Amino acid sequence: MSIFLGNEVGLFYGSDSGNTEEVVKMFVDSWNISELEVIEGSDMTVEDYARFDFIIIGLSTWYDGELQSDFEDFFEQFQTIDFSGKVVAMFGLGDQYDYAEYFVDGLGILGEVILANGGHIIGMWPNVDYDFDESKGLFEDGLFYGLPLDSDNQRDMNEPRLAAWMQKLETEIQQMVEA
Repeated sequence: MSIFLGNEVGLFYGSDSGNTEEVVKMFVDSWNISELEVIEGSDMTVEDYARFDFIIIGLSTWYDGELQSDFEDFFEQFQTIDFSGKVVAMFGLGDQYDYAEYFVDGLGILGEVILANGGHIIGMWPNVDYDFDESKGLFEDGLFYGLPLDSDNQRDMNEPRLAAWMQKLETEIQQMVEA
């Protein structure tokens, strides 16, 4: 049964190494609150984003704070998307030890655009049990723009963190529906 007003949700993701795709598969297997359309980053268009009121984005951060390649290629177009009236949740993968100065920067890079273009972000995640130096992925008050995952150093935490985050999303969506 859908609790999000019966609307289909769009899940956009990019995965170069397969780690983000692995998380997407876990997410899809557990998502049961609405229909879900999965769109790979290499196929996404501005028009695809316009079709959904609720959007989930999954991406990784590469090297020195660079977006995953599909989102890097699409970023100029991404900046033109009108997110007014849209609810967005994000998860991001990064390496908090080898790239401690850039941990999940992709969350912040996209998050800033989403907010600047009128979007509402849910599923912000506390900065607890992570060990990094800096991150553009931090919003404020010790919260990330979305769920940070580290498949390189904390792979065993991906599934429990994702499950807790999905419960958080469901609660936040339910609160919006009831409001």
